Amino acid sequence: MLRLLREHLRPYGAAMAAVVALQLTGTIASLFLPAINADIIDEGVVRGDTAFILRAGAVMLGVSLLHMTCTVVAIWFGARTAMALGRDLRARAFHRVLTFSAHEVSRFGAPSLLTRSTNDVQQLQTLVMTAFTMLVVAPIMMVGGVVMALREDVGLSWLVAAVVPILAAIVTLLMTRMVPKFREMQRHLDRINQILREQLAGIRVVRAFVREPLETRRFDEGNTRLTDVATSAGRWMAAMFPSVMLVMNVSTTAVLWFGGARVESGAMQIGSLTAFLTYLVQILISVMLSVVMLMQVPRAAAAAERLSEVLDTEPAIAPPAPGVRALPRRGHLAFDRVGFRFPGADQPLLRSISFTAQPGTTLAIVGATGTGKTTLVSLIPRLFEASEGHVRLDGVDIREIDPETLWSRIGLVPQRAYLFSGTVASNLRVGKPGATEDELWAALEIAQARGFVEAMPGGLEAPIAQGGTNVSGGQRQRLAIARAVIRRPEVYLFDDAFSALDVATDARLRAALKPITADATVVIVAQRVATIADADQICVIEGGRMVGLGTHDALRETCPTYAEIIDSQRAAEDA
Repeated sequence: MLRLLREHLRPYGAAMAAVVALQLTGTIASLFLPAINADIIDEGVVRGDTAFILRAGAVMLGVSLLHMTCTVVAIWFGARTAMALGRDLRARAFHRVLTFSAHEVSRFGAPSLLTRSTNDVQQLQTLVMTAFTMLVVAPIMMVGGVVMALREDVGLSWLVAAVVPILAAIVTLLMTRMVPKFREMQRHLDRINQILREQLAGIRVVRAFVREPLETRRFDEGNTRLTDVATSAGRWMAAMFPSVMLVMNVSTTAVLWFGGARVESGAMQIGSLTAFLTYLVQILISVMLSVVMLMQVPRAAAAAERLSEVLDTEPAIAPPAPGVRALPRRGHLAFDRVGFRFPGADQPLLRSISFTAQPGTTLAIVGATGTGKTTLVSLIPRLFEASEGHVRLDGVDIREIDPETLWSRIGLVPQRAYLFSGTVASNLRVGKPGATEDELWAALEIAQARGFVEAMPGGLEAPIAQGGTNVSGGQRQRLAIARAVIRRPEVYLFDDAFSALDVATDARLRAALKPITADATVVIVAQRVATIADADQICVIEGGRMVGLGTHDALRETCPTYAEIIDSQRAAEDA
């Protein structure tokens, strides 16, 4: 935690110095108030000197104004610094997550990454804000209070020496019980987020299979665990302030008891007793402020540990330095004995895949479910990193190409078409930010999406919900295709992008794509043979290996696996 805060607070050194200076001035001013009040009592009230009371009262008022001004300005600087820290941490976590490959995202999990980027950052932000308002004040007030109390009367100093260690021991005991509870709370909070995301994303499946009672029990179990841990931590927290108040009240009673005896014997004046009692309360208040501060430390420490895991994780797929930005040819794609193995897997998913796709041609990839077709396509934009072999674009290994250059040459339509919250236009402009309305409509025309977009209220400005949940699966796929088409890339990757389309729409879409992809390399992952029958090359994958490469007619005669796929689909159509 200290490393993380030191690193991110360094740019705000001037603001932190101002906070310390202002809090120091304000706290010293507050320490002089009881002494002035004691003088008013002993020199003014007891002697009946009204002029002295007025003069000392004016000084007291001025010191109070100084204290108030310094405190307000210090809190303003502290709040700005704490908010800036939260902004910087969120931005850094966001940009770090954007560099993660699919492996890192799956290792942390989306719910945990969300919690770490929001709730955990907020815990650190709260800690810093509390530190600037309390932690700076507490030691100054404690040390200054002790000095000023001794200045008033040394005979009662043993009370301070007895009370502070007792209070420190109580706080230490309670803190050692609270720290593990707060760490456990963050883990259960991750679990609650995960369950909620699964239930919201899979609400149709939950209802279709009548899983509501089971999902309700699953959420209740996670919620109960979180509640139990939070309640346990809350009990320890609840014991904190009563313990402090008990010590404070007992010590106040002791001061009045023993101090009254000293006043009666003439060893101490009434004003000095009042000032000593005030300083003792200030000392104990400083301990209370430290308690409030320390209550934030366990959660903040757990949050910093989790956030540091994200920030310190180096992505498995690192960009080259420096990366190639100028490629000699346009769209030439080659796989040279490429293999892939998931981290920790016993067997590789892909083995020794080799093929070449030229600009102006279409390469189709077919195979049974689970043979690695999507993973194979994901190697091209480096969503996954090939474990062996080389993937080359225009003769250059993609590991050596600058990521922005690589991605700018690829138009990807993923297996699960995802749309962002916004409008139809804003989603299409993800592919090309500066696209005109004419370009948007042209892309929709090619993707066979113009008809239903024109029918939507608002047309291009029609709202799209997060994930595209307010449009059908086929409409979502066509909008995703239009998003890829509008950028006119050199390599098109269609990962089972036509599966939700009927045969007629599929045929019209493929016919509309031909003119705009005439000079580009097209890679299609498809389930229906009819979708890829006219491809220039068809790569057949079985068991992670390429068992056939050629045209539809050639493979039908020479590749048993491909022939089996054709026969099975024909039998399904006949049935």
